Formats: sequence, C-alpha cells, structure tokens
Amino acid sequence: MTPDLRSPLAVVCHDAGACNVILPWLRRPDLALRPVMAGPAARLFRDRLGAAAATGEGDELDAAIRGAAMLLSGTGWASDLEHRARLLARRRGVFSVAVIDHWINYPMRFERAGEVAWPDEFWVTDEGARAIAERCFPGAVVRCFDNLYLRAEAAAIAPPPLPSLSGGAAAQGLYVLEPMRSDWGRGVPGEFQALDHFLDHRAGAGVPAAAPIRLRPHPSEPPGKYDAWLAGRRARDAGLDIALDRHATLAGAIGAATWVVGCESFALVVALAAGRRVCSSLPPWAPPCRLPHEGIVRLASPLPAGPARETEPAGA
Repeated sequence: MTPDLRSPLAVVCHDAGACNVILPWLRRPDLALRPVMAGPAARLFRDRLGAAAATGEGDELDAAIRGAAMLLSGTGWASDLEHRARLLARRRGVFSVAVIDHWINYPMRFERAGEVAWPDEFWVTDEGARAIAERCFPGAVVRCFDNLYLRAEAAAIAPPPLPSLSGGAAAQGLYVLEPMRSDWGRGVPGEFQALDHFLDHRAGAGVPAAAPIRLRPHPSEPPGKYDAWLAGRRARDAGLDIALDRHATLAGAIGAATWVVGCESFALVVALAAGRRVCSSLPPWAPPCRLPHEGIVRLASPLPAGPARETEPAGA
C-alpha cells in the first residue's frame, strides 16, 4: 500500500534514509511539489527526480509550507531542518507527516534543544517499526506503507557471488560504515571500535581470514575519514586485503559481496532482503544491535577488560 499524498505537497528532507523512502512515492504527475532539500537528500532529489530543490535558506522553508496541503518530512539526526519544518507546519495549520526510515532513537528524532515537535501522523514501512513507534508515541497515529525503495534496491542486486558461504578467493565482504555518535567510554569513536572488533573476530561471522573486505562510508561521512585508519590497519595486518568500496551504488556494492557487515545501518536490511549473510559488528561493550530483523548475526566474542557496558543508544 502506498500513501495518499495531498497537493500541493511540501517535502522536506536532509538525511538520506527517509529521502530514499519518500522519493518513490513522489513519482506522480498530479503532485505539485514544494521540495526543500539539504545535505545528502539534496543530491538524491536531484539525481532521482532530475530537478533542483530549495535549500531552506532564508524564507524558503516558510514559503514551501505556507499554503501547502501537507508537509512530508524526514526524521534525520544530522540537521534541524526537518524539525523546523514541523514547527512551521504546526504554526501554519498544515497537516504534517514524518517518515521514520529506521528502527532506533525514535523520540530524539523529534526534539531539538528541549523542544518537541510531533507531526500529526508518523509513517513507517514495516510492522516492527510500527510497534516501536506506537510504544514511543502513545496515542499518536502511526501508519505503515510499502517501502518501494527497499523493494527496488533488493531487486537490483545480483545473486550472491557464490552458491554457498564456504569461502574461497571469490568471496568478498562488504562493511557498511556509519557514524555511531558514541565512544562507549573508551575515547575512540564507536564506528572505529566496531570496525576493529569485526576484523579481529571475523571468523565468528563466518568470513574467511583471506577474504577481501571493502568499506563503504555512510553518505553523511566526510571524504578521507577512514584513510588514516586504513593505513594503520594495513601496516598492522600483513596480507589483509582491505580498501574502500568503489561502486557507484549500494546495490552494486552488495551485489559484489557474499557477506555484509555493519553496526545498525539500513544497508544491512537491504542486504538481508537480497539474500546476503548479514552481521552486526557492534562489540560486546556497546549496546546490542537494535535492528529487529531475524537473520542478522550478532558478532560475539569474550568481553575484554575495560569500562562497563553502557546503556546509551549507539547512534541513528
């Protein structure tokens, strides 16, 4: 089931996740769009729909929402753009919908500087997310619609390179990176801890020691973020075949991989839908992976000495 969108439609996104979910819903000739896109969403909107969008600077956000029949917004953490859009929609009396594209950190997506801005409706794309949203937002309207993006991504991915997961020269691992926004009390960003934990214990995920590993940075991460880490890891592990992934699309990257590993990235869900073996690399001292999907292997190893396990969310 796809949503019934009202026109003129104000669409406001910053992060890639919700934008990816929303864009396939917009391919209707009857919709008069008022798009405001920034961050990774601006490039996605331009590449997928072939048009530029307002960036939200100056009065652009208010102009898009004023007189709109509906606001459709993302729920990213890297910006306050979508939060400001929901506040404006409330002030202007515009019906407001927020699309949650993930399964973690729901309440904090709607709060900035102590100010909470719920939409009129929360939209999700599977029953697991609906259950989480109904628990986090008691009494709110939560609706579930088809994730056309996930369906299209999974369909575009080639079958696994090998008919089995027995290893061999053709087997390749893909590690999908994401900023964790916590160091779990250890003074090193969580994404680097999880990456090292995976490489040190990858046999637990069934990844052969000789298998090539390709790293795919998150769209929100700056170029060169992992260069120094790569150089250090190669110097430490002679013979380790590890490099950045060079595929233009996530589908291409997953298509070349037998195993897909990460922390809590949406890319793990895409890989699972495409029939890959999927593993969460969160170390034992981090909060456990919150993706509710069956089939995701949790990489386990003995808990090393160090600070006690924290209960703070790992990231979005």
